[in-house]
Amino acid sequence: MPDHPEVRVRVAVPEDEAELALLDRRAWSPLHAVTPEPRPPYPPFFGERHPPRDCLVAEDDGRLAGYTHLGFPTPLASNRHVLQIQGLAVAEEARGRGAGRALVRAAVAEARRRGARRLTLRVLGHNTPARKLYESEGFTVEGVLPEEFLLDGRYVDDVFMGRFL
Repeated sequence: MPDHPEVRVRVAVPEDEAELALLDRRAWSPLHAVTPEPRPPYPPFFGERHPPRDCLVAEDDGRLAGYTHLGFPTPLASNRHVLQIQGLAVAEEARGRGAGRALVRAAVAEARRRGARRLTLRVLGHNTPARKLYESEGFTVEGVLPEEFLLDGRYVDDVFMGRFL
């Protein structure tokens, strides 16, 4: 996939809340979501677990194209050297233009900047496009929970991936 220089990644700001919430709802799919399809009343996009400072936003030609959340996989001090991608979404109209790849690369760079030794993530086994993207950016499968979720009438594996920084 060619790089698209018009994709720019930045840290989210509180003013992104409404646009990110809408993108998140529109991007919902059983391909990657383990929660039910969002219905009103919608919860806030930002919260204690995912404040704006932990959200990276991709812009394509000045339009919001996607986001990823970074966070700690556990609350334990002994696990603070690991950061985790805790969600990544790209607007349908922006797919194939490099926003997802730019977000993964920015997450790797931000994790390094924060002093993490490892970056991990979880991805559904049937989400082939996401798995290929992560693999192409240096992530490897570190574990699989077989049939961990029942989604849309099908049992789906939960795949743990990670990489050293």
